[in-house]
Amino acid sequence: MTTTEFELTAAQRRLLPTDADVRFYAEHGWYLSKKLLTDEEIDALDEASERFYDGERDRELPARPPRLAAWEPGHGPVQRHNDYIHYLSDVFGAILSNPLIGATAARLAAAEEIRIFQSTLIYKPPVAGEATNLVPWHFDKHYWATSSSTSMLTAFIPFHDCTIEMGTITMIDGSHRWQEFGERDSTAKHFADRERGELDDMLAENATRNGADVTPVPMEIPKGHMSFHHCRTYHGSGANLSAQPRRAVSLHLQDGTNTYQEARLSDGSLVAYNHDALVRRIDGRPDYSDPRFCPTVWRS
Repeated sequence: MTTTEFELTAAQRRLLPTDADVRFYAEHGWYLSKKLLTDEEIDALDEASERFYDGERDRELPARPPRLAAWEPGHGPVQRHNDYIHYLSDVFGAILSNPLIGATAARLAAAEEIRIFQSTLIYKPPVAGEATNLVPWHFDKHYWATSSSTSMLTAFIPFHDCTIEMGTITMIDGSHRWQEFGERDSTAKHFADRERGELDDMLAENATRNGADVTPVPMEIPKGHMSFHHCRTYHGSGANLSAQPRRAVSLHLQDGTNTYQEARLSDGSLVAYNHDALVRRIDGRPDYSDPRFCPTVWRS
C-alpha cells in the first residue's frame, strides 16, 4: 500500500477508539469496536467463506507448515479452523486489510504501524454437545514465543450478530496485567494441542497468585463490529446453543516493531511458528514483515 492508502476519511476517524477507550483497553485488555465494516463487506466475507469451504482458492501456500489449521470436509462436522485465510482468499485479503481495522489496532497498541500476523477462518457448528466447539481459557502470546512484541492483539470479527447463545468469544477481564506463573514447555503449543484441564488449572493458578478475580466477559458483538483483545488476555468460548453456525475470522495483528526472536524449550530445541516454514529469511532468520504473509495494514 502507498501512504495515501492508509489515510482515513473524517467519518472513519470518528469510528476510532477515543482516549477513554484506549485507557479502558489498557486496564481491561479488551475493547468492543464501533461498526468498522459495512453489512456488504461482512456479507462478502460470509459468501467467500462458503466458496472457500467448497474448495475455492485464489492461491495455495507454497509449503505446508507443521501445525497448520486446515479443516477439510473429511474432518467432519467439528469446529472448523483454517489459517492464512487472508493469503488464500483475495476477498478476505482485501477486506481484512481495511486501514480502519489497522488504525483501530494502532490506537489500542500505541503503535505507528500494524501488520497482519495471522488470520483464521472459524466455523462453530450449531451442535450443543460438540466437544470441539469449546475453546479453553488461553492467551495468544503463549504460542507466539518467537515474536518479540508484547503488544500484539487480535480482532475477532463475526459475520453476523454474535451472541452468548452462539458461544461468542469471552474475555477474562484485566488478565493481561497479571504476572505469569507456571510457564512450561507446553505453553508454546497452540491451545488445540494442550489438555483443557491444564489450561483451566493455569488460569486458576495465575489468578490466585496475582490476587485477582476471574471475571469472564462475554462479547456480544453486533454485525460489522468486532472485539479486540491484548495478546496476554485470557479468553475462550463456549458451546453454540443456537440454531445457526457461528461464523467468524480471528485476525491476529502485530505492531511494526515485532520481529522473530529465538525461543527454546527446556531440552534446548527451537520453538517454531508456522510462519517459519513460509516467510522469507533475512540473515537466516524468518522475516515477520514478509509482505506476502504479513502485509502492513496501517502506518501513521
